[in-house]
Amino acid sequence: MTVTTEAARAGRAHPTKGRWIDDWRPEDPAFWAAGGARTARRNLMFSIFAEHIGFSVWTLWSVLVLFLGPAYGIDPAGKFTLTAVPALVGSALRIPYTLAVARFGGRNWTVFSAALLLVPAVLAAVLIEPGVSFTTLLLLAAVAGVGGGNFASSMANINAFYPQRLKGWALGINAGGGNLGVAVVQLAGLAVLATAGKGHPGLVAGVYIPFIVLAALGAALAMDNLAHARNDRRAMRDVCKDAHTWIMSVLYIGTFGSFIGFGFAFGQVLQVQFKAEFDTPIKAAYLTFLGPALGSLIRPVGGRLADRLGGAKVTFCTFVAMAASAGLVLGASLLGSLALFLTGFVLLFAFSGVGNGSTYKMIPAIFRAKAQAGVDGGGDPAAAEHEARRLSGALIGIAGAVGAFGGVLVNIAFRQSFLTYGTGDGAYVAFIAFYAVCCALTWLVYLRARPGRPAGV
Repeated sequence: MTVTTEAARAGRAHPTKGRWIDDWRPEDPAFWAAGGARTARRNLMFSIFAEHIGFSVWTLWSVLVLFLGPAYGIDPAGKFTLTAVPALVGSALRIPYTLAVARFGGRNWTVFSAALLLVPAVLAAVLIEPGVSFTTLLLLAAVAGVGGGNFASSMANINAFYPQRLKGWALGINAGGGNLGVAVVQLAGLAVLATAGKGHPGLVAGVYIPFIVLAALGAALAMDNLAHARNDRRAMRDVCKDAHTWIMSVLYIGTFGSFIGFGFAFGQVLQVQFKAEFDTPIKAAYLTFLGPALGSLIRPVGGRLADRLGGAKVTFCTFVAMAASAGLVLGASLLGSLALFLTGFVLLFAFSGVGNGSTYKMIPAIFRAKAQAGVDGGGDPAAAEHEARRLSGALIGIAGAVGAFGGVLVNIAFRQSFLTYGTGDGAYVAFIAFYAVCCALTWLVYLRARPGRPAGV
């Protein structure tokens, strides 16, 4: 079954059997106004919910480590390892999750990947108790990494639904709603600590089980697959040959890698560096959700600013601000000032959120600019548009994977810094240096006037 000619002319994207849409032309104003926008919004809403739950499950261990008191026999270095492991698994899964959208369809994969979250949630709810081995905890943390792959598949799917002029907003909303799961799981942990106490970590995982079921059912009943994104199996290989792929991946380490890394580590950093102020888990839990919440809520703002001002300009300013914020955290650490420390970290979360939105806006804009250059040289507009969508979707998957690996590096940096210096100062210096490198890359490649620079990024 295919979409009828009349429906295509009217712009109504009717799903075919199995919820596949054969005709999808978001750049056509008539198509978009007649029903395309409504279909895209519906898919965006349910994508956000599934991705949100995925983020919560992925970062579950940022909360669970706060429950692992003396009865579990795990030192701070071991706890940083437990938060690094799901970050590592989640980053590794992002590329196959991106490919899965093209292979199975965005709706179909969302249903499967959401249902898969039941495995880490149920295992954590049942198995975490005093006396459990560190190896078992590592395995449970690794299984939670499946939630990290949901982001890449969700972003690649939504990227295909929206026209170029709205990608910054749509991707920012999608990612921001998903990222908010980092803060919400912190609040879930706080609620469990406040009501049941620190002896029931499994409850934090257990409360997510019904929401996982709802996410899978919602995707099954309300989302669609796009046929034009189905048969693109070589895009990942082709985009790996483009230098912009690796430049954008480095920049995304600086933005999203910082956000997710700090999300995993912040509670532990507070407990280790300010022991006197945070001698119980609930004291840390009262604060750990603030940064992730602000970074998530502000991410769509980064996308919107990038739509108006250009992604490269917003990204450059973001890295300047992140370097300054990391400098404030370092100064607060040296002074032992908790107020300044919290201020600096909240600013880091906020600016990383802005940068998340602006860097993702840059990805489709880069290939759109290259496509336009090809059209200006006599190329076919439809073929150029298809190529731009094909490569930008693939790069979203690669950048998401590499950027998520930045979360691993953040936790390793904290682990090594506390082992070596007893504080996080070594890690803060490394963050400042890396943000300076990202500033230089953004300016040299995307802002400096030179022949061959992609315009409008």
